[in-house]
Amino acid sequence: MRAYLARVDAVLVQAVIAAALSFAHLHDLASAAGQDGWKAWAYPVSVDLLLVAAWKRLRSGSSKAAGWCWFVIALTASLGANVATAGLLDLADVPDWLRILVAGWPAVAFLGGTLLAHTAPAPETASVPAEPAEVVSVSAEPETAGPPADLEPEPKRAVPHVPAALVNHARKLADDHHARTGSPMDTDTLRARLGVPAPLADAIASRL
Repeated sequence: MRAYLARVDAVLVQAVIAAALSFAHLHDLASAAGQDGWKAWAYPVSVDLLLVAAWKRLRSGSSKAAGWCWFVIALTASLGANVATAGLLDLADVPDWLRILVAGWPAVAFLGGTLLAHTAPAPETASVPAEPAEVVSVSAEPETAGPPADLEPEPKRAVPHVPAALVNHARKLADDHHARTGSPMDTDTLRARLGVPAPLADAIASRL
């Protein structure tokens, strides 16, 4: 706990020193640019308040682009005053363009502070609850189903009885056909020569 307090105290002391130095530099620059009296003290206050407002906008997480824009503007004003009063600028003879910038700063600070403080954040889109998924109940014991219709075995055809004499006659016709044409007799030709139905012709052809 003491170590934590020591770190916090060191950070606070560093922040106070940096703020005091920057405050003094901004006051000196404003005074050198012709803003004397209370006006010279108001300039560093406006710069620091704009920095705080921009930092709060960045911490809020909304409109970070605007927060970064005004934070860079205020930081540039603070750093510019620090550099200008570090001996690089003759405070007894301030150029006209710097007098114009110093004179126009209050309007810029007012615009930035107003936009940062009063711009409403973008409304959050209401989340639509997802529809519950349809639950399909699966039976623990699968139903026993027969094979699909296209996989059912075809019923066996009854083979007609073929007399031996008819087989011998058909064999002679087949041998004669083979001797004349050089090719075996097909089933259709055999059925036509014997004058029998197709099932009986198939049965005879299977015995040849």
